[in-house]
Amino acid sequence: MKRRNFIGASSAAAVGLMATTGLRAQETNLAPVTKLKHNINHSVCYWCYNTIPFEEFLQALNRLDIRAIDLVDAEQFPLLKKYNIHASMCWGAGKGIEQGWNDPKLHKELIEDYQRVIPLVAAGGYKNLICFSGNRNGMDDLVGLRNCAKGLKELMPMAEEYGVVLQMELLNSRVDHKDYMCDNTQWGVSLCDTIGSENFKLLYDIYHMQIMEGDVIRHIQDYHAYYGHYHTGGNPGRNEIDETQELYYPAIMKAILDTGYTGHVAQEFIPSWDNKLDALKQGVTICDV
Repeated sequence: MKRRNFIGASSAAAVGLMATTGLRAQETNLAPVTKLKHNINHSVCYWCYNTIPFEEFLQALNRLDIRAIDLVDAEQFPLLKKYNIHASMCWGAGKGIEQGWNDPKLHKELIEDYQRVIPLVAAGGYKNLICFSGNRNGMDDLVGLRNCAKGLKELMPMAEEYGVVLQMELLNSRVDHKDYMCDNTQWGVSLCDTIGSENFKLLYDIYHMQIMEGDVIRHIQDYHAYYGHYHTGGNPGRNEIDETQELYYPAIMKAILDTGYTGHVAQEFIPSWDNKLDALKQGVTICDV
């Protein structure tokens, strides 16, 4: 399942469906790993592991010493509390990746939806909430930037009041999300400058930006003040982040640490191994510099 299809699913329905699949024996017996250094605050995007029932996945995170999870909503917060797992990136507001803030016709609906979810995120003790630009659909990038800024500025007072940071994800428009507008760092940085609030940041997805612009470490060094969160993924293929792909993640993690970043880095590769949790264990270990 691709993430664009997972976003719209109800958490409760998804958990109920996944509970029928169960964990394979090889996944339920994963041995505890050596305690991580946690110089990098590790997280993981659940949608990549959604064949594993949500609660069992949280139990696995405890065994793996992974203390946070990405892309969860308020319905899942109680289970996160039960297993002491932090929600490092929340979702649950908006209309998905393709319909976003660049369309002024959606602003009223989006503002009302984010005004509903922002207090839920804050009440849970979390701070990051994802958002998307939407697709171009023939729109000029500058027009789209101005539209995004106009709508998001209306939310900034509330976000600032509740201590919630809206994070717009940088996604590639060549392979996975054709026509997506926020597909390069410069556009995103310009949007941040236009909005002018510390409660609006960019989610820098390393996989997506390797496809669009490369030069990952230099972008991290030059624009880290604009990045509020990071996602991983192997390129090509969006699979494991090991020697099968072209990015060298230990150096990337070191560059992130050198900027003074104290947020989370979430694994968002799609496991190709039979044992998905072993693949996750490997990815986190590679990034545990």
